[in-house]
Amino acid sequence: MPQLSPTDWEHFLSRHPDAHMLQTSAWGELKSAFGWRVARVASGETGAQILLKPLPMGYSLAYLGRGPVGDDWDGLWPEIDVLCRRERAIFLKVEPDRWETANQPGEAPSGFRLSPQSIQPPRTLVVDLSGDEGAILGRMKQKTRYNIKLAQKKGVIVHPTTDISAFHQLMITTSERDAFGVHSQDYYQRAYELFHSRGACELLAAEFEGEPLAALMVFAHGRRAWYFYGASSNNHRDRMPTYILQWEAMRWARAQGCTEYDLWGVPDADEATLEAEFTNRSDGLWGVYRFKRGFGGELRRTAGPWDRVYRPVLYRLYSWLMRQRETA
Repeated sequence: MPQLSPTDWEHFLSRHPDAHMLQTSAWGELKSAFGWRVARVASGETGAQILLKPLPMGYSLAYLGRGPVGDDWDGLWPEIDVLCRRERAIFLKVEPDRWETANQPGEAPSGFRLSPQSIQPPRTLVVDLSGDEGAILGRMKQKTRYNIKLAQKKGVIVHPTTDISAFHQLMITTSERDAFGVHSQDYYQRAYELFHSRGACELLAAEFEGEPLAALMVFAHGRRAWYFYGASSNNHRDRMPTYILQWEAMRWARAQGCTEYDLWGVPDADEATLEAEFTNRSDGLWGVYRFKRGFGGELRRTAGPWDRVYRPVLYRLYSWLMRQRETA
């Protein structure tokens, strides 16, 4: 089956309005500008946008993020297999747009193996945006509501901005403080241009007397919104700018018709462990969890990741290299 063009893919997605943002053609265009190739295939009413990372000697890694789109996954895998073999993929990593449940745990389906390495954060908090603003605030922790009001009282103003340079500087500051990686300024600029032009993204900044204190980029597609990128300065943290910033992002998402706001990433542990540990730890995503839990979201975990192996010897080599990197 031939690959779909971006236009054909968007036509396909128009029949699946609640597809994940990582399956939109805009996301594919973004990743194609930064080292990935994009391929899109469909079989009936089920399809997938697949990213391919070129490797030496003509091999590649294939990645299907938050898909496939549609219900007939079994009918689509043969089409994906043809594509991956043609692209000399060592394996296909699938991180499906499907939540684990008690009845549907995250075991790998037939033909896949459960992978220890994920690309997107497997566990997250999803805030319910249904009801009026009072209802949403009412589901938050009391301290979080207090901090939102405190930021308002202390003169923090949130507004849309186009200043990607200032946003990137805040990202660098946060990266140095909290020890995590950031993309280049060009990456954020391209992401903003691609999605904002479609009405699917907003860059919000929280300021005090003209000084940027925090900023975030929020995305929306269908009924869902996602907080992907956010940062804050080291100044005026007592004014709680990040709290009012998240609240305004949720208000923006509601205005787009969204009923869920995905805070995108907390430690991959069950709720009992998270609640037992978060007061004692601030490393990695633990400090992030302390902040995000206050917004009253539901803890969820995606199924997967699953690996579909095409070249077993090279896959074992890749897995060994990944284990070495994790223990280095």
